[in-house]
Amino acid sequence: MDPRENLLDHFENPRHKGRLDHPTHEHELRNPICGDQVHIALTVDSTNAISSIAFDGKGCVVSQAAASMLCEAVAWRDADELCALPGTFVLEMIGVPLSVARVKCALLCLETLKRALSCAQPTLEINL
Repeated sequence: MDPRENLLDHFENPRHKGRLDHPTHEHELRNPICGDQVHIALTVDSTNAISSIAFDGKGCVVSQAAASMLCEAVAWRDADELCALPGTFVLEMIGVPLSVARVKCALLCLETLKRALSCAQPTLEINL
């Protein structure tokens, strides 16, 4: 599928969108410049794997589609590994060139995930 079509598909038919009843971790961030908002909730099981994950939010195609793609990509992965994910992981999933402002939109979900997992040093700069 063409990356632009994939981006639109994730926006129009988001995967893992909603709320979890009893997450073990959750966090919400908002980009004050554009108003995008992403809430990520997840459950880490006894093997340290992401056994369930959901996102909710509002914003542009890029921020919401990126959250959908990220949730799909990290399900059942080791929680500690996710703290080391670089921003390029999300940008490569998106697969289309983005302006600087849109890169911040795309990376909002990864920063939210890392903060939900309380990673020692968030690697992205998002103005709060």
